[in-house]
Amino acid sequence: MFPLHDINRAHRRPYVVYLLIVLNLLGFVYAFFLTDPAAVIQAYGFVPARFVADPLSEWVTLFSSMFLHGSILHILGNLWFLWVFGDNIEDRLGHWRFLQFYLLGGVLAAFMQGLMGGFSSEIPMIGASGAISALLGAYIVLYPRALILSLVGWIPVPIPAILYLGYWLLIQFVGDFMGEEGIAFWAHIGGFVAGVVLIRWFEGTAKPRSLRR
Repeated sequence: MFPLHDINRAHRRPYVVYLLIVLNLLGFVYAFFLTDPAAVIQAYGFVPARFVADPLSEWVTLFSSMFLHGSILHILGNLWFLWVFGDNIEDRLGHWRFLQFYLLGGVLAAFMQGLMGGFSSEIPMIGASGAISALLGAYIVLYPRALILSLVGWIPVPIPAILYLGYWLLIQFVGDFMGEEGIAFWAHIGGFVAGVVLIRWFEGTAKPRSLRR
């Protein structure tokens, strides 16, 4: 099932979502068109073993890794999910709180992957999917009944968010169980769980929207 859009109107423009999309695209252009992508991924990807060995110098990779991607399909898939689900979370939290939530979700996702995949791993982890998974976790808490217009085969079908995102989470567990390589499934799961757990606290600390006359 591929999400086309959610039937859930936001009330303010998602400027941070726009910014994150631009930064991810710039990271992709820099890595693949202006320099050596393998060198960039090795230098700025999150490498669990390297982080454990020297966290004071490697902490920045927790953040830089979120803005790097391994292929055009990788970045387009992540940015599409960010576009579909991010605007409502930003609308709910406000711009600054949304950015904090997004980055913290990405960091916790990276730690979960390191914990479950082994902090001895030398494989760089890259991509925005851990942070975006936190948005999905927040979405299922805040908007469980919102309809997600999704392609099932070639037919657009409106599916409640609790079913669509529950199915998405199940696929992450199945993918890890099946041993699919090259995908950080536990980063997805960890980000999702972080989003579920943290969203109410972030929502409680966000300033309420004021009404304009």
